Amino acid sequence: MDHVATSSSATGHASGKQSAQAEGQQHPIRIYLTIWILLFVLSTFSYLVDYFQLHGLLRWTLIIIFMLLKAGFIVAIFMHMAWERLALKLAILVPPLCLLVLIGLMAIEGTHTFLSRWAIFTH
Repeated sequence: MDHVATSSSATGHASGKQSAQAEGQQHPIRIYLTIWILLFVLSTFSYLVDYFQLHGLLRWTLIIIFMLLKAGFIVAIFMHMAWERLALKLAILVPPLCLLVLIGLMAIEGTHTFLSRWAIFTH
């Protein structure tokens, strides 16, 4: 009887091991190659912004958009965030988003202060 219990236990352990391996993050190489090519294309577009000598707001907007897209693809695919739980995604993504909001608020406040001083000191 002990042999039967041990045998079924070993079978259960082996099937548990197989299911753990099946549940592991084994993604097809095609996803990684597709994202790598997409990153190359976005880098090319970023280079073309300089090549065509774009200036001003259009230049910086395009550079930032391409940069954020590349960073997003790297985090989502190569750092496996696309397959993580929501709690981990929020723990990693919310603090930088809060910092971006605070930076935006500081930029607005700094612009207001600069324009107020400009109006006072130029008159």
